Amino acid sequence: MYLVFDYAGVNRVLVEHETFSSRHGPADWLIFQDPPRHNQLRALVSKAFTPRSVVNLEGRIGEICRELLESAIGCGEMDGGETGRGELDLAEDFAIPLPMRVIGEMLGIPASDRARFKRWNDVILKVSYLFGAGPNDPEAKVVMSDFYAATAEMNEYLGALLEQRRAEPRDDLLTRLLEAQIEGERLSQKDILGFFQLLLLAGSETTTNLINNAVLAFIEFPEQLELLRREPALLEKAIEEVLRYRSPLQWMFRLTRREVELHGQVIPEGKIVLAMIGAANHDPKVFAEPQKLEIRREPNPHLAFGRGDHFCMGAPLARLEAKIALGELIGRIGEIELASGEPWEPRKGLHVHGPSRLRIRFGGKRD
Repeated sequence: MYLVFDYAGVNRVLVEHETFSSRHGPADWLIFQDPPRHNQLRALVSKAFTPRSVVNLEGRIGEICRELLESAIGCGEMDGGETGRGELDLAEDFAIPLPMRVIGEMLGIPASDRARFKRWNDVILKVSYLFGAGPNDPEAKVVMSDFYAATAEMNEYLGALLEQRRAEPRDDLLTRLLEAQIEGERLSQKDILGFFQLLLLAGSETTTNLINNAVLAFIEFPEQLELLRREPALLEKAIEEVLRYRSPLQWMFRLTRREVELHGQVIPEGKIVLAMIGAANHDPKVFAEPQKLEIRREPNPHLAFGRGDHFCMGAPLARLEAKIALGELIGRIGEIELASGEPWEPRKGLHVHGPSRLRIRFGGKRD
């Protein structure tokens, strides 16, 4: 593999699809397609996954956030009262279930199936470990076997749901995906399955890691959290800075269509290139003092959601969920610290960045 770390290089790899192809993956997902097929699929999916449908979720996201926080830490009461201390596992109790519930409700999935969603997500996440593995690697065989089994299970499950929607359309994302068409072309069940898997993974992992990483960043830079408390209007900029400083997605892969030169290094045709987004977002040529969290940073042209034709179409949803979640969390608790000195365990995916568990200790809400 060839790894590209600088901002200009990563940007080039992400936008030049004529040179760097996305056609290298275990599934027929949108992100593994090149133009024109990528653009056709994206246009169809966009008919259903509209900005308005995301904005309309704002009230419900707030309700889910409050339900989760009240369940995890109670209605503001902790040991010792309002001035006491409390603990919760931010990942398990809040950051992981939030996007899972939001996506489930968008799709019109019964609440009883949430555990199945979580299991599927964990299986898909491990596919990143296949990069660099040889064809006879025993661990890679297990990962692919699990992925194919989960895909078959998801396809059967999705097929039953789609039959229900054909018979009784609803105001949900699955119905809109079925009804979407451009010039007579509709999405096949295979297309919808690919988007279903992608939404399950990207739609949950990005938001989960963004929330967790924001809290980790605020623990590392408590003065920035204090600034945010004084100036709540900075929340959107703070989220952009967390996306830059602790990018939820650390790299994207491409496959060279032809021989290409980058920074004096010749990369042959047919080679895997990893565009290291996390490193590019710390390039000192673009970001002053990149190792510092600065929630007032302006401009902030980070690459956390990619660039070009493959720019993450779920970015507005992730930003909205993070804004509501962090606003609710910060408004409810006081100072935050890690509950343990032990290193946190990362998520089980090479390409994502964030903890699988994050136990924090916090003070009571302050006026």
